[in-house]
Amino acid sequence: MADVVTLNRNGYFVDDGNESKVIIRDLADIPGGRALNMEGFGADVVRAGHIIKRTVATDSYAPLGVSGEAYVAVAEGEELVGVLKVSVTKERPAAAIMTMGQVNAAASPYPVTEAIKTALPQIKFLYA
Repeated sequence: MADVVTLNRNGYFVDDGNESKVIIRDLADIPGGRALNMEGFGADVVRAGHIIKRTVATDSYAPLGVSGEAYVAVAEGEELVGVLKVSVTKERPAAAIMTMGQVNAAASPYPVTEAIKTALPQIKFLYA
């Protein structure tokens, strides 16, 4: 079963200063976005530019895990699908996910690895 987010207008604005800088050009995304499974994700906010993964068996989307100041490797049965376009909170993880375009890697929340670049060939990570 897919994760669910209540879509209401109550909330607050999240912007760490890189919000408008991280996505340079958005050429394609997942229509309608996806609700992120936040189980096991430690931070209260997932920042714009964060890498998003999908668990294939359950079709569940989630932010790629982080250890220290780096992304962790993708587990078996998971695939990378794109980049979060706008920061979301743990309480309201309604995510717009870019699948093709250009990202300012210097403004990304964590360093983008070669494995991530290889797994997302339609996204160009610039200025790393």
